Amino acid sequence: MADKPNIAIAGITGAVGQEMAKCLEERDFPIGKLTPLASARSAGKTIRFREQDIVVEELTKDCFADIDIALFSAGGDISREFAPLASNCGAVVIDNSSAFRMDADVPLVIPEINPDDAGKHKGIIANPNCTTIVTLMGLNPLHRQWQARNLIASSYQAVSGSGAAGILELEAQVKAIAGGNRVETNVYPHQIAFNVIPQVDTFLENGYTKEEMKMENESRKILGIGEFQASVTCVRVPVYRSHSVAVTVQFESIPNVDKARELIDAAPGVDICDNPSEGLFPTPLDTTSKDNCLVGRIREDIVLENALTFWVVGDQVRKGAALNAVQIAELLI
Repeated sequence: MADKPNIAIAGITGAVGQEMAKCLEERDFPIGKLTPLASARSAGKTIRFREQDIVVEELTKDCFADIDIALFSAGGDISREFAPLASNCGAVVIDNSSAFRMDADVPLVIPEINPDDAGKHKGIIANPNCTTIVTLMGLNPLHRQWQARNLIASSYQAVSGSGAAGILELEAQVKAIAGGNRVETNVYPHQIAFNVIPQVDTFLENGYTKEEMKMENESRKILGIGEFQASVTCVRVPVYRSHSVAVTVQFESIPNVDKARELIDAAPGVDICDNPSEGLFPTPLDTTSKDNCLVGRIREDIVLENALTFWVVGDQVRKGAALNAVQIAELLI
């Protein structure tokens, strides 16, 4: 890998693609050349990067001849078509979609948790699901101490997880309600303004959604626990940005609340925010546009043995997607 690799961002005009460019710039990532890529309708637009205007190019099979690292955030279908082409041209692909996450030959990496796995790639590295990332950032310090067995969680997921369309729908519905007008629903199956919807992604035969099963399947792979089980309910809430997750995790050995706070506060990428008597606990606004996840409300679970319950919040556009991808790229150099 060159000291200053050539970087491509596929999906540069989307929220995560823009955040990837922002993270590269803020973290002073060494870049030889940045190539922003998007669909034909966005080709020709310009993005501002390091005080320069760079023209967006159309994503085609011929884009990757001189690319060292390709960051993909353009959806699973695009990744399945173009990521292998980029890899065959010699680029290392870091893919934000679900296309390759469960492929046995593709590492699934959170740099604070399993950085060594990135070095085992065969041309493609997968970025985990945003809800999985936020949850495991809070869980991993505890897992290292007491060995997690299973997890029960409910997520509270921001509308930006649905892209710009989710934000626009929430805004439009709030304005309609304030003006006494009819509410229209397009992105979500129900009104999202002043409401919560217990569905993220499509339902499977077992009654869980794809999003909910990702937590179990991806956590097993990242943590290396083949028998790990997770029962998850994912809920869309009328929040613009940052996902929150209420987590109950059962361990092999007896955990301790005070020790848990120490472990989380000492871990990279996550901070403790836990003094309920003074109203101190994480909210989505506390992590929006921030790198670190926050954990609070840590307490002994009163139903399960050897279990703790906690609340973890993180910016799903940043740490849950763009920042995590850039951190993986940093591992490569």
